[in-house]
Amino acid sequence: MVGAVNVDLVVAAARLPGPGQTVTGGDVARYPGGKGGNQATAAARLGARVAFVGAVGPDDMGSEARAALAVEGIDLSGLAVTDRATGVALIVVDPSGENLIAVAPGANGEVRRRHVEAALERLAPGPRDVVLVSREIPADGVLAALEIGREAGSTTILNPAPADDLEASTLALVDILTPNETELALLAGHESADDDPESAAHRLLAGRALAGEAGPSDASPRGGPSWPAVVVTLGAAGALVVRIDGPALAVGAPDVTPLDTTGAGDAFNGALAAALADGLDLPGAVRRAVAAASLSTTRPGARGGMPTRAELEDFLGTT
Repeated sequence: MVGAVNVDLVVAAARLPGPGQTVTGGDVARYPGGKGGNQATAAARLGARVAFVGAVGPDDMGSEARAALAVEGIDLSGLAVTDRATGVALIVVDPSGENLIAVAPGANGEVRRRHVEAALERLAPGPRDVVLVSREIPADGVLAALEIGREAGSTTILNPAPADDLEASTLALVDILTPNETELALLAGHESADDDPESAAHRLLAGRALAGEAGPSDASPRGGPSWPAVVVTLGAAGALVVRIDGPALAVGAPDVTPLDTTGAGDAFNGALAAALADGLDLPGAVRRAVAAASLSTTRPGARGGMPTRAELEDFLGTT
């Protein structure tokens, strides 16, 4: 996993504030977070062997963030300590579990090409591995991780959050792209704003942003017909798998009562990577990822509800 690690400061409020508004909530709660750290945690709890590449600061929050990853059994040889403060996310959650988030990246801004290349050279990913990258780090760090993953023959997954300023040269290195509906609309272009998710994903694929100018067979030698693929996360509706050369597949989500949706997308991405590394095909991996994300919303905190492998198996057995 290559991405950001933060400490989340969370306030539960009766409603989410609008522009210029102040809302009063309960006491602030403090949780480990960051998309990269969350995704690594999700995969590790499901039994995957996980290494994390990122950065923290030389402060108490950095020590806290490192300890939270270490307790999950994650390889932290690629987690650097920089001079900048550890990243912080400020989160407001309403009673339905919806949230607003503002992030101060801090040390995550130091996860650049040089650090990513050195860390992945030591870790030496191979054809049976999955390289999952999130975008809360500098663009050259994202590009380096995908380049190395592609060269190693690993399956590359990009979680395009945020989705702005994402270049076609970066997308061309991606086997599986995992946007939500808003991110998909940004990536597919303004003319796709009124499209349904399947049409927008096909527009993105048809534009060769993922396949590259050489065509899908040259750009995705490992996955055959499974990728390039766009897997659109749809919240409580589940996910939609759209492939370069096959029909779309809708994967519904099990019914749960959400408490906090913070980190549900990260639970999805981590579980998807773990399932693919475990040998599942893309549809089977997406089904497991949707279930893991649904289950993660039933407890507070980005990582609080992320299931273990045993918890997920029990949950799947009752849905």
